[in-house]
Amino acid sequence: MMHSFRRKPVLYYREDSRGLLCGILSRKCTIFKLFSLCLMIVFLSLLWLQLSCPGNTTVAKEKHLSQKDCPTEKVVLLEDDPSWGAHKLAVVVPFRERFEELQEFVPYIHSFLNRKKIRHRIVVINQVDHYRFNRASLINIGFLESGNDTDYVAMHDVDLLPLNEELDYGFPEQGPFHVASPELHPLYHYKTYVGGILLLTKHHFQLCNGMSNRFWGWGREDDEFYRRIRTAELQLYRPTGIKTGYDTFRHIHDPAWRKRDQKRVASQKQEQFKVDKEGGLSNLRYTVQRRSEIIIDEAPCTVVNVLLECDQAETPWCLHS
Repeated sequence: MMHSFRRKPVLYYREDSRGLLCGILSRKCTIFKLFSLCLMIVFLSLLWLQLSCPGNTTVAKEKHLSQKDCPTEKVVLLEDDPSWGAHKLAVVVPFRERFEELQEFVPYIHSFLNRKKIRHRIVVINQVDHYRFNRASLINIGFLESGNDTDYVAMHDVDLLPLNEELDYGFPEQGPFHVASPELHPLYHYKTYVGGILLLTKHHFQLCNGMSNRFWGWGREDDEFYRRIRTAELQLYRPTGIKTGYDTFRHIHDPAWRKRDQKRVASQKQEQFKVDKEGGLSNLRYTVQRRSEIIIDEAPCTVVNVLLECDQAETPWCLHS
């Protein structure tokens, strides 16, 4: 009898130690009570989340942050850092149908400029009309569409990637700065070459009246722009102290896969060596079809689809045939 009496308190204690939940489920469990208990648990869980991350519940939900990741201050963009300077570069990319090159170029140049702390915006001017490609006109459009928050431009080919971290993309206050100089460019080595990558302040670009719109097809527009730089009495600067030579850039264009339009039709052969004294920003005609903000591998860029206009009486070689 004594042994049986001593076991009863033990059984009672084990049942009570399960608490309220066990009591409800084991004795008078109803659907209503179970539902009420679930609601209470959910309420207490939400209250705990609110108290553990005050003021940032929305941020935590959107970014799937854990409690230890709750932000305690406003996230600051890299380009908002004062050490990046006051100037902002518009990387103007004349473009048509080279999407595989664009996919490589945008994230590469974005990372390259970020490492150099260059505030920038990548502006891709995509020609969607049926005329021949006009690189100069697209660069003129990029200048006009680059936004008021940028104060200098890079006329940048989509197939040319800088490899040397010492290359300067900073504000070219003294005059146009030819990043892809003849001593470094993998293909073009003549002294008057200013293509590939050329930096200018917006003021200097305006002094040149932009580039000539008469160059349809591939080539010669850079040579004419060199003359404009000289006419505007601007001093041209180039990199110094770069020891990587022709390995300074990587040229990702494959001529076997995508041939360039080098045809010279009508009177184009004679006209291509002339200086366009009046044309440029002053007679540029185009229509913006669409403007899109896109991200390629976390690198943002603006793509502007444009339709060029052609005066066939002035430049009949704007047509393919």
